[in-house]
Amino acid sequence: MLIIAGLGNPGSKYENNRHNVGFMAAEAIARRHSFSPWSKKFQGLISEGRLGDEKVLLIKPQTFMNVSGQSVGEALRFHKLTPSQLIVLYDELDLAPGKVRIKTGGGAGGHNGIRSIDGHCGKEYRRVRIGIGHPGVKEMVTHHVLGDFSKADHEWLDPLVDAIADNAEYLVRGDDNGFMNKTTLALPGGEPEKAPKPAPKQQSHIRQARPAQSPAKVPDTGPMAAMLRKLFGNKE
Repeated sequence: MLIIAGLGNPGSKYENNRHNVGFMAAEAIARRHSFSPWSKKFQGLISEGRLGDEKVLLIKPQTFMNVSGQSVGEALRFHKLTPSQLIVLYDELDLAPGKVRIKTGGGAGGHNGIRSIDGHCGKEYRRVRIGIGHPGVKEMVTHHVLGDFSKADHEWLDPLVDAIADNAEYLVRGDDNGFMNKTTLALPGGEPEKAPKPAPKQQSHIRQARPAQSPAKVPDTGPMAAMLRKLFGNKE
């Protein structure tokens, strides 16, 4: 069994905020894979279903973002699961809008919801970071994350959320690269992640330092030429 937690703030006031993209992704997974109706439990809203052969509990903490760990930790302890059986979907300021990256463990990066989950669950869980971009000025961060997605944002947001839902089975299988490539390809102009090309083979420093030399010129007149003709014959 796995728990997938989508982070956000409860209530209609926040439902279209950038900070709520984790809720949006969790809701899309529940719709796409015909999970059970949402119900109240663990200080959150939960929905149950299967992704491939894996039983999955989706949870949207209703404790407000900054104390998300209370809800997620309660669910994890109830089901006697470890952090390795937890996946968290959340917004990431330090990724360009529409980019998705996955990592296990690490710091909270200033995200209060992640900091709370770290405190209640430990750090060794998988984090699906959904890029919302940075406003460029520290003083604008709160306004940015608690602001609604714009109409233009939905050109990448809607296909991205759908792609997260369509390819959620890659997550439960542990195929993080497959998941990231599939979600990237779903975006307008998206291309799969490419492995870096190997550096071109370089000549040794001795060969590089040695100047190119022209082939030795064989004389065609004089004593040397006569001696060579005598040795090898006159081949025309």
